Amino acid sequence: MTTKQAGLTTGYVTIEGDQIYYEVRGHGQPLLMISGGGGDAGFYSLVADLLSDQYKVITYDRRGNSRSTRNDPQNFEISQQSRDAVAVLRAAGECPAYVFGNSGGAVIALDLAKMQPQAIRAAVIHEPPVLRVLADGAKSQRFIAGLYQMAFKFGANVAMLRFALALGIPWHAFRSVPQDFATRNRRNQDFFIKHEMLPFSNYKPDIESLKRSGVTLYMAAGKMTLAKKKFYGRTAPVLADLLGSELVLFPGHHLSYFDMAEEWTATLRGVLQKAG
Repeated sequence: MTTKQAGLTTGYVTIEGDQIYYEVRGHGQPLLMISGGGGDAGFYSLVADLLSDQYKVITYDRRGNSRSTRNDPQNFEISQQSRDAVAVLRAAGECPAYVFGNSGGAVIALDLAKMQPQAIRAAVIHEPPVLRVLADGAKSQRFIAGLYQMAFKFGANVAMLRFALALGIPWHAFRSVPQDFATRNRRNQDFFIKHEMLPFSNYKPDIESLKRSGVTLYMAAGKMTLAKKKFYGRTAPVLADLLGSELVLFPGHHLSYFDMAEEWTATLRGVLQKAG
């Protein structure tokens, strides 16, 4: 089922018992953008509009978030999230595609490159919280485990506030967030904290399998993220070294596709053009 609006096509694809909502903008080479915690297509709506002059931009609400469903009982599985991504691509009539993933979405993109490399032309892996690749990652893993416990004891809102403070994202950045997205995203916080956060942060990339996959991977992090030595950004140069991949510096912080959309988009365009 698809619906067309001015410049935007929306639809649902059914896979493994759930319906996944997706959006398509523009024409040209396909670009799938996978969001992290909160899992909503709206994370990328500002930059997707900008990129749609050159790319067919495909965004979606990940399983269990916003307009996509999650049938209980069901454990969160990154491999299933990878299969969902391929299903969305096929529903949009595009496979393979360029892939961009941020945060937890970057973890899914890594898994996608490992498990289904035929679906990817090239992938940009932006600030994946794969703490097990860091020499001091155990400290950050304890912090994440504490947030998980906090969510059950004091509620997801309290845990998310603590998490947001740790991210160090400037508060002015949130003024650029579309209101409809913000409303949906608040409803996703409980699912993220209680179901997604630990699997994302405990994921260990299979370096040798990724090397054998043949997929061109660009590791990426925001300049501000690296300057502040935030754990989720420090993984990018480590992975670049392990994989022999190029490290790309994006403007700003973890979510700069909101408050620095034009500069951020220009950087992504440059990477995709380099990928060919």
